[in-house]
Amino acid sequence: MKETCKAVALVLSIIVIFYLWLHIGDGKQSSLKWQTQEEKSFTAEKQKESKKKVHVVRQDGSELHLAMDDYLRGVIASEMSASFEMEALKAQCVAARTFVIRRGLEVDDTTQTQVYHDDKQLKQIWGASYAKYSKRIKQAVKETSGEILTYQGKPISAVFFSGSCGKTANAEEYWESKTPYLRSVDSHWDKKEKGYEKTVTIDSNTFHTKLGFQNPVSEISEPLRYASGCVKSIKIDGITFSGRSIREKLNLRSSCFTIKKTGDAYRITTKGYGHGLGMSQYGAQGMALEGKSYQEILHHYYTDVKIEKKDV
Repeated sequence: MKETCKAVALVLSIIVIFYLWLHIGDGKQSSLKWQTQEEKSFTAEKQKESKKKVHVVRQDGSELHLAMDDYLRGVIASEMSASFEMEALKAQCVAARTFVIRRGLEVDDTTQTQVYHDDKQLKQIWGASYAKYSKRIKQAVKETSGEILTYQGKPISAVFFSGSCGKTANAEEYWESKTPYLRSVDSHWDKKEKGYEKTVTIDSNTFHTKLGFQNPVSEISEPLRYASGCVKSIKIDGITFSGRSIREKLNLRSSCFTIKKTGDAYRITTKGYGHGLGMSQYGAQGMALEGKSYQEILHHYYTDVKIEKKDV
């Protein structure tokens, strides 16, 4: 009987030892597996954060990767006067945030996308007013945090400009296609802007050379205009130019212009400043001075859009 018990005990011991040998290291493997999952999760989060950084290619060739709020502070300070009403600054924040989101967070620091100045540059620009203006810009960014403009659930092309000739333009007046949320609206506030109307004089030789003519221009027709007041087309020595092409070739402030020959030169008078699409910055300021909120400003200049809060 004793011999039988010993035999059973021996067998059981062998089974236990064999079982432990098979599973040795499981604890370490589980720990390593957990650590790997944690590392993957951490890496994914870091990548996610990195993707949310705004990539700015600067004029000097350097590149920046900035958090959205840091980027916006440099943009709002550069694109709109920091002395403007707070509601106008907020409207600019939402438009600028939408603009960069629409572009996939890829921008430069020029007017080709959005002008950006870093903190060092802003200190030089603002001088003694740096602390006051910086505080105002930070407030505008904070109070509109995450807000963007959408149309049918997608971020819009939230273009903006300095001031119109009294009305903003329809998208197809400047671009090739119609855009439902960029429609012509009243912007009479712009007429109060100090630089609303400007006249420049261009000598005859420069005039015809910039337009691509080899000889002096002899005939300029009355321009055809859109309802906004911007020039649709104008015929010069039998060649038809769009208002946009004249503006770009002669580097005019806007495509709302008149041309008059005076002796051996041309006097060109423009109204407004910019392409005329989307939000007028001086119009936003005018509306803010009348007590309008930034939401009202945005809904006025961008047709049928929604203001939505996104994780940006």
